[in-house]
Amino acid sequence: MPGLRGPSDYSKEPPRHPSLKINAKEPFNAEPRRPDLIASYITPADMFYKRNHGPIPIVDDVESFRVSIHGLIDNPKQLSMTDLRNLPKYNVTATLQCAGNRRTAMSKTRTVKGVGWDVAALGNATWGGAKLSDVFELLGICMHTSVTALGGKHVEFISVDKCKEENGGPYKASIPLSQATNPDADVLLAYEMNGEILNRDHGYPLRVVVPGVIGARSVKWLDSINLIAEECQGFFMQKDYKMFPPSVDWNNIDWSTRKPQMDFPVQCAICSLEDVSVVKQGKVTVSGYAVSGGGRGIERVDISVDGGKTWVEAFRYQKSGVPYIADGINSDKWAWVLFEAEVDIPQNTVIIAKAVDSAANVQPENVEVIWNLRGILNTSWHRVYVQDASKVLHSNL
Repeated sequence: MPGLRGPSDYSKEPPRHPSLKINAKEPFNAEPRRPDLIASYITPADMFYKRNHGPIPIVDDVESFRVSIHGLIDNPKQLSMTDLRNLPKYNVTATLQCAGNRRTAMSKTRTVKGVGWDVAALGNATWGGAKLSDVFELLGICMHTSVTALGGKHVEFISVDKCKEENGGPYKASIPLSQATNPDADVLLAYEMNGEILNRDHGYPLRVVVPGVIGARSVKWLDSINLIAEECQGFFMQKDYKMFPPSVDWNNIDWSTRKPQMDFPVQCAICSLEDVSVVKQGKVTVSGYAVSGGGRGIERVDISVDGGKTWVEAFRYQKSGVPYIADGINSDKWAWVLFEAEVDIPQNTVIIAKAVDSAANVQPENVEVIWNLRGILNTSWHRVYVQDASKVLHSNL
């Protein structure tokens, strides 16, 4: 790719916020602290989780940058950033979530393989760029097309990023052509994040944003787009990010028996408290985020302080102080919902949060029933343990 520096230049890491929790240094993976994550509805770029599979590329000549579109298509093209900026620009507020979010908690049940994430391997940003459906119309592929004249049914995104899992080749993933050509799916070739040019950590100069789908499909540092007949055969589509039952281990796994994971299930987490917190007896504010895949809204967030015997419904919002309405005309359908509830903490207890989406999907009660060897999609009820500060003080006297 024109403007791409060689591997020797990868060693220069971009600046990062010092408060980030670093889960892996090479490749760099980090997440914000829980309170920082929910400090605002729109996640600042420096507080947005960093998920990498290899060294972070540098594209230093954006003028010569081109993304090529080829494969099973009659009219292949190379598009410059100017070409993309000349298309109608859309701003889409969407939450991206790593499939491994909350993996650390799942690993406490049985060990899993993967980067150990707490509850903050996600972020909510406003992405700016061209809709992929508009890009394909430039190439003569109409909206709502599911197969090209040459038999292309899937859209493969290929990155500049190189990773060991691909034997030094590029990171890649795909989505169905029917999704890519559906303008309502809001798939973007994004060049902005929160009104600013993408930074290196988040895919400069161009990335894909596939709303409602696990973050692994929103390929950063986009190099090319390939129209193919079958799903992408890359490592992260065929031998990772698939959901297996608890009975499967590394001795009996057969990757071909499962489809690549796309939509993410309903999820919520408490971010105002750590896993174990000491609080004063009385009123405690419990706050966090809830989100579901596929554009499904959040119908409820339920909070319990007595082990799930009784529940109170949390206040949900996207705009500060304005009640959120699932599937409401003014709601961001691809974005998370923040929640808040005030509860009485009479003694040492467990606070539980669970969310219900607009399709009535509910988080599973226990992590054991969704345990899987790769530790993905831990959407079990989120629990934090709180201790009465007066009793803790008394026990230390």
